[in-house]
Amino acid sequence: MTGRQREREERRLSVTEQGATVWLTGLPSAGKTTIAYELAGRLRAEGHRVEVLDGDEIREFLSSGLGFGREDRHTNVQRVGFVAELLASNGVKALVPVIAPYADSREAVRKRHQTEGTGYLEVHVATPVEVCSVRDVKGLYARQAAGEISGLTGVDDPYEAPDSPDLRIESHTQSVEESAAALYALLTERGLV
Repeated sequence: MTGRQREREERRLSVTEQGATVWLTGLPSAGKTTIAYELAGRLRAEGHRVEVLDGDEIREFLSSGLGFGREDRHTNVQRVGFVAELLASNGVKALVPVIAPYADSREAVRKRHQTEGTGYLEVHVATPVEVCSVRDVKGLYARQAAGEISGLTGVDDPYEAPDSPDLRIESHTQSVEESAAALYALLTERGLV
């Protein structure tokens, strides 16, 4: 056992609460961040340690300088995955509302968690692009339609939806509270709360 492995094992044994990463993937304006913050509030009210790793904040502070090409997106997802796993291995529920458009990038994060023995759930917030473009929280769809930007995930850049996520939420057919409750139920079912 290496020093790093020994340190991780000692830390894991000293952690009083089981952490986990909950990765919410989906198109821009699908509702990922809104659901994550709703769930975070509920978990905190119960006394759980929770961090929301918001994709926009990560881009600004951890991955500034990265573009939106496939390789840079992969690098961003791996950075976020590393931080999430580190938090989760220390007893934190890491809620990660990050698009992560490529299946291989998400799978690499899942494998990292498996290798480290850390809980990981993949949640697909499966909101149709037509609904997302109406919501258009950040004005991205309007800017893409006006020709001001390109490479918008799900429009002119690919989004590889998960084939078999741990949970699929259709936020266009249920409220934020119902979506968060479904995710909470999954956490409960898996013994993570």
